[in-house]
Amino acid sequence: MAALTRRQRARAFRGAQYGLLAVALLAVVLLADWERLRQAFFDVEVAKAQFPDILAIALLNTGVYTLLGFGFGLVLGLVLALMRLSSVPPYRWIAVTYIEFFRGVPALLVFIALGFGVPLAFEVAIDKYVTVMLALGLVGAAYMAETIRAGIRAVPKGQMEAARSLGMSHGRAMASVIIPQAFRIVLPPLTNELILLTKDSSLVYLLGLSLSQYELSNFGRDALNEHKSLTPILIAGLLYLMITLPLGHLVRRLESRTAKAR
Repeated sequence: MAALTRRQRARAFRGAQYGLLAVALLAVVLLADWERLRQAFFDVEVAKAQFPDILAIALLNTGVYTLLGFGFGLVLGLVLALMRLSSVPPYRWIAVTYIEFFRGVPALLVFIALGFGVPLAFEVAIDKYVTVMLALGLVGAAYMAETIRAGIRAVPKGQMEAARSLGMSHGRAMASVIIPQAFRIVLPPLTNELILLTKDSSLVYLLGLSLSQYELSNFGRDALNEHKSLTPILIAGLLYLMITLPLGHLVRRLESRTAKAR
C-alpha cells in the first residue's frame, strides 16, 4: 500500500478533526437537558421583567461610568506622556513611577482604596460618580500614557523641525502639529482602551450603589438573586457585547485605515 503524501495526511487529519467535532456536537444535542437549559438561560418571563430598567438605568450608567473614566484618563494620560518625554528628569521619574505603579496594581484594589480607604482615612465623603471616574481614570491613564507617548514618538521628526522653522514655539508646535498627528496614529489602541474600561466599569458594584446607580453587572447580579435564573446575566452580557463589538469593529477599521495611510 502506497504511503500517503503530506497533503493527504493533512487532509485526513483535518477530516478526523471535523468528525470528532461532529460526534461531540451530536452528544451534546442528545444528552443535554434542553428544557432545564431554557429555564436557566432563556426564561422569557424573566427576560421581560428586566426591561426597560436594564436599558434606562444599567446600560445608561455603564456608558456614563465608562465615558467619565475614559475622559479623565485621557487627559491625565496625555499629561503623563508629555512628562515622560520631558527633558526635565524629575518629570520623567514621576511619570514612570506613576505608570509602573498603576499598571501593576489591580483596578479592583484602586476601587477599594478610593471607595473605602480614602473616605475612612480622611473622613470625607466622595460622590460615587467621582469615585468611579477617578478609579477608572487613574488606571486607564497609565496605559493611555504609554500609547500616546508611542504615538508622539512615531510622528516624523521633520514635522517638529518644519513647525519650528515657521516660527512656532516648541509648545505650540506640540499642541498644533505633533499631538493631533499622534492622536490619529494612536486612535485604534485608545478605542481598545475604551473597551477595556467598559468592562472594568463592572467593578463599581463594590461601592454599594443605589438602584438608580446600578450598572449592567450589578443589575444582572441582583436580578439573578431575585429570579434564581441566569437569564439576567445573559442579557447583561449581550448588552455589554452591544457596546464592545461595534467598538472592536471600529478598532479594526481604524487600524486598516491607518495602515493604508502609512
